[in-house]
Amino acid sequence: MPTYYHKENSPGSVLNDSQDVAPKVSIGLPVYNGERYLREALDSILDQTFTDFELIICDNASTDGTIEICKEYEARDPRISLYLSKQNHGASWNFNRAFHHSRGEYFRWAAHDDKIAPTLLEACVEVLDNNPAVILCYPKTTIIDEEGQTKKLYNDGLDLHSVDACERFEDFLFCPKRENFAIFGLMRREVLGQTSLLKAYEASDRVLMAELTLRGEIYEIDDYLFFRRDHPMTSRRANKGTKEINAWFDPKKKSLFYWTTGKVFYEYVKFPRRVPMTILSILKYYYVIGTYAFSKVFRHAHR
Repeated sequence: MPTYYHKENSPGSVLNDSQDVAPKVSIGLPVYNGERYLREALDSILDQTFTDFELIICDNASTDGTIEICKEYEARDPRISLYLSKQNHGASWNFNRAFHHSRGEYFRWAAHDDKIAPTLLEACVEVLDNNPAVILCYPKTTIIDEEGQTKKLYNDGLDLHSVDACERFEDFLFCPKRENFAIFGLMRREVLGQTSLLKAYEASDRVLMAELTLRGEIYEIDDYLFFRRDHPMTSRRANKGTKEINAWFDPKKKSLFYWTTGKVFYEYVKFPRRVPMTILSILKYYYVIGTYAFSKVFRHAHR
């Protein structure tokens, strides 16, 4: 089993009365060698107009100044909990670890190099509080560069409100947008906990998003409240090829190769095993998958 240090084993770890009460929102921030942008990310989280949240920082054996920055912020704000690892176990392990330490009714992941607008949590909490069928709420995205300047505006186009789970899944599959910034939205923690979370292979975030569409509605806020930073050291740009990306997810798999498309479809096929569906819905679901697979093959054949 992986070994890591809990907050209980670190300085300033004694819980006070307010920390014994679960917050409304949990934010999980996994990080590895993120010192360049980490302060900006933390400041944007702590500057939220909605304040009933905990911030769970999970460091994955950083070798730069990341841990010192995290300890500094932890000492300043009792809402912050820092968990340290003796070694780097990969991104998926660290993302999932942040979730497993959370206690809130709602949960969102945060990246060490992104920023959020002060009203992001407030806006998302309001949507989830007033719409029980919605399980994930996210805003539109502003993509910024290394210096924080706007590069372009982006929206995932995943405002999915059909009461039919298969229709939501189909709209997700055939959505022309290929980014998955919605995965950084605010989610119902109980629902997210019913999924397999993030697995250790390329595009596992898209698989998780697909499963979420089967479990409830997705709501897109019509405001640009999420700032996604594009820079040379992002996981996509720093890791060239499927093997390197898979090693980023899990270092033990650095010598393995996955056919990403095949792996994703295999996971899709397994969804009905863990997502409650009627027989009719299952038949409809596999029809949707078959139609999508045929369209992919057809497009590839006519390139």
